[in-house]
Amino acid sequence: MELVGSTTNKQPSDYDRVKEVKEFDNTKSGVKGLIDSGLVKIPRIFIHSPQHLQNTISTTDISDGELQIPVIDLQGFDCRRAELLNDICKASMTWGFFQMVNHGVSKSVMEKMIQGIKSFHEQPKEVKMEWYSRDPKRKVRYYSNGDLLVSKAANWRDSIACSFDDGLLDSNALPLVCREAIGNYMKSLIKLKDILSKVLSEALGIRSDFLASIGCMETASLVCHYYPFCPEPELTLGATKHSDPSFLTILLQDSSGGLQVLHKTRWIDVHPINGALIANIGDLMQLITNDKFKSVEHRVLAGRAGPRISAACFFYPGTASNSRPYRPIPDLLSEKNPPRYRETSHKEYHAYYKSKGLDGSSALPHFKLQQSNNQ
Repeated sequence: MELVGSTTNKQPSDYDRVKEVKEFDNTKSGVKGLIDSGLVKIPRIFIHSPQHLQNTISTTDISDGELQIPVIDLQGFDCRRAELLNDICKASMTWGFFQMVNHGVSKSVMEKMIQGIKSFHEQPKEVKMEWYSRDPKRKVRYYSNGDLLVSKAANWRDSIACSFDDGLLDSNALPLVCREAIGNYMKSLIKLKDILSKVLSEALGIRSDFLASIGCMETASLVCHYYPFCPEPELTLGATKHSDPSFLTILLQDSSGGLQVLHKTRWIDVHPINGALIANIGDLMQLITNDKFKSVEHRVLAGRAGPRISAACFFYPGTASNSRPYRPIPDLLSEKNPPRYRETSHKEYHAYYKSKGLDGSSALPHFKLQQSNNQ
């Protein structure tokens, strides 16, 4: 297969994106396959617009505490409850992101998870191809770019996604090379999610079992990303600017860096901390908290070094609540703070989110009430 590179002499009228997307997808070997083939110029389908590539040079000064996402130490939570609830509330309101240390997931489990993801993606392509699919009904599937068929520019990454409906997935359904690593990691992560569900409820000033009672975080979608090194990182992205369509996301990343958060119009590097996990507020959490907690846009830079490994676990409603209507929490509303969003289900929200792809814009405005748009 010949894919048009960045130095092609073809004019835009000669560029058939649909054809080239299909050719790339039909290889079933992803971005890793391009690198393995000896590619030195990235294909046209991966080249992003200058608008999306603005400010992709990392300039954040790590010594400036104001330019780092909050780091929250969960050790001794019961003894420091008021302090930690305040810190988590503040982080969720102002950043939408925070790094967690002493969170209860062992470093060994996290390290084996990173290695398991790496091992899967670095198998011979003939082995990985058996898992390649774009069928969302498959509980475990490998692919490159979930929105490849609708996006204007592809991202420089491959992924394996595992759906834990209501927190459950038969371990035998997982690839053998990473089966044990994913199984152990998810057991620990679901325990952490249950703790955060209570903590976020209390941080909102409502009863601790509220989020659990509305069934909004019972299903987990684990997406394990592999970002190969890129020969022309200035032309593409590892992940386009986006916010998450979840209620909550917990992210594991290796030490490579590359994740950035949009904070007050500035892109801020999320510097990896050994043993830390990242939590970020999702769109649906912002919706039900009536904008109190913020779902913040973020992106991943492509890099000449690699691979970068990460695992994002998105928490959604359970299967029984997939079509359940969610709306701003009544206890958070008042005459001065009326509801800003119409009710919607996760099913409806996710369908709209997928239909537009990672186009650099938030899906939330689509669900705003008219009076909120006029405020």
